[in-house]
Amino acid sequence: MIKAAGVAEVTDDSFEAEVIGAELPVLVEFTADWCPPCRQIAPVLSAIAAEEGERLKVVQLDVDTNPETTNAYGVLSMPTLMVFRDGQPVKSMVGARPKRRLLAELDDVLDVR
Repeated sequence: MIKAAGVAEVTDDSFEAEVIGAELPVLVEFTADWCPPCRQIAPVLSAIAAEEGERLKVVQLDVDTNPETTNAYGVLSMPTLMVFRDGQPVKSMVGARPKRRLLAELDDVLDVR
């Protein structure tokens, strides 16, 4: 898995505790080693995790080693970015994007609390 600095990795086993049970909204990147756009978005996710850490938790899930969670949320394309709030998926985006665009897309999620 392409590791984004400052972004925690979650697994099928830890997903419930780390994402579903989180107090903050959680941005989950469903990623894979073989995915070029996942490499492109890694520094974007690192920057957002550093800047928005008080309002948003950012994690990564490797689809190849965590098929249970991947299938449960119907993830077919990498990277899929899914936002969870109060244990529920509230937004889903597919593909790499620049930081400014991703922050704009996350605006409604970040402004809720």
